[in-house]
Amino acid sequence: MYAVIRAGGKQYKVASGDVIEVDRLHAAEGAEVSFEPVMLVDGDSLKARPSELGGTSVKGRVVAHKRGKKIRVFNYHRKSGWKKTRGHRSELTRVEITEIT
Repeated sequence: MYAVIRAGGKQYKVASGDVIEVDRLHAAEGAEVSFEPVMLVDGDSLKARPSELGGTSVKGRVVAHKRGKKIRVFNYHRKSGWKKTRGHRSELTRVEITEIT
């Protein structure tokens, strides 16, 4: 059994016991969080309509908060010598999926 969940504007394929990294959630470490399923697959049955997914939920536990890998952004204008370097690090939350109900 697995589900596709929506978190932070992105979709993730998860099963019970998986650990995923999503955009930073406003929850303390060890707190329980719930995600909205977009699709649920259980053996041969597939549920994807909102009417079919009415009573389903995907629950997880916040394992840790961390920062992602640094990304360097470099801008320049040719011939004028103008250049600028910036960096960016995403704020992430590591979540362990506990159950799909």
